[in-house]
Amino acid sequence: MGRDDVGGPAQAGPGRVGPGGGGRRAYLSQACIHSALCTPDLLAAARGMPGYDGSGWVRRDAHDAVRALALESIPAAQRTEAQRAALRTAAGLGIAAVHECGGPGTSSERDFTNLLALSGQGLPEVYGYWGELMAAAKAKELGAVGAGGDLYADGALGSQTAHLSESYQDVDGCGHGYVTAEQVRDHLLDCAAYGVQGGFHAIGDAAIGTVLAGFAEVAGKLGVDRLREARHRVEHAEIMNKRLIAGFVEYGIVASVQPAFDRLWGGESQMYAQRLGVRRSLESNPLGAMHGVGVALAFGSDSPVTPLDPWGSVRAATHHFNPVQRMSVKAAFAAHTRGGWRAVHRDHEGVLAPGAPATFAVWSVDAFPTFDDDGPLPVCRRTVLRGQVLYET
Repeated sequence: MGRDDVGGPAQAGPGRVGPGGGGRRAYLSQACIHSALCTPDLLAAARGMPGYDGSGWVRRDAHDAVRALALESIPAAQRTEAQRAALRTAAGLGIAAVHECGGPGTSSERDFTNLLALSGQGLPEVYGYWGELMAAAKAKELGAVGAGGDLYADGALGSQTAHLSESYQDVDGCGHGYVTAEQVRDHLLDCAAYGVQGGFHAIGDAAIGTVLAGFAEVAGKLGVDRLREARHRVEHAEIMNKRLIAGFVEYGIVASVQPAFDRLWGGESQMYAQRLGVRRSLESNPLGAMHGVGVALAFGSDSPVTPLDPWGSVRAATHHFNPVQRMSVKAAFAAHTRGGWRAVHRDHEGVLAPGAPATFAVWSVDAFPTFDDDGPLPVCRRTVLRGQVLYET
């Protein structure tokens, strides 16, 4: 949310672009929002940057530059209305609070603070994370609850920029790491100095390994207990192994994960299999393995990468392509309710208690959902935030 794509998300790939767009600027983002096709006027802003391609398909730094210019083209009033519409949509799906990940390469400071200003104004609450290295003070000034989120340790699998320990199957290379272990260390120490939660976007196992190496250095300086108390986050954590999962347990890292990624791109024949091969595809998004050893999970959508769809995420977690990685409905529901609150240090939220302000959703179902098939999911009839009705039908 807050990452509105000019022209909407598309499955972009290499290709030659002409003037396009009827003479207007055009930015067509890949679904992962880590690469895009753009028209020449936007492309000129990225010339010479890493990820630049004269065809108009941009990645890495070139993509960030093009994206920033494209988003600046959207009038402020249009942006605000898009943000309101996104929050209204969330309320209609039984969502009373959202986590917004902003930062350089994702959204502007103005976009970020404007969205935070809408929080709770008859709309879901917004908990913001500002993803910029060594910017814990700025995160606090902007009203963020943490200095993390879209702080990129790597890119994405769809754009072949996630940092892997083994090469991609469909191109040569292992993607790109954007931070060093020393930068991770210094950023987390900065977060500790300002008393804010930290975190990183990390998808590939090499990127996650780099992040954990930084955590290990911080643990040596601050102690493991203090590091665990901070409850830092990693967004996505898709390509994991037992050693990396053990690091999450040791340092108390919250895994902010998206079950829909496996549903849309996992298995033996979808995008992950093309990028990684079947073995690594089936090992990706190890929800069951992380849950089984006590990693704190917070489910989400990474919208607009995948749609806001909380019950769909619960079903995706119970139907992981790899049966070993499936979770029970109860555990998946907890990860998408209390898990999200816990990830923002609101441990008392996510339950109904006598005397406490009530936050809940009312659902209608034809029959109790078993999640065994693709049948109808519960439909939201009312969403209430601290006693205030946000949505009703």
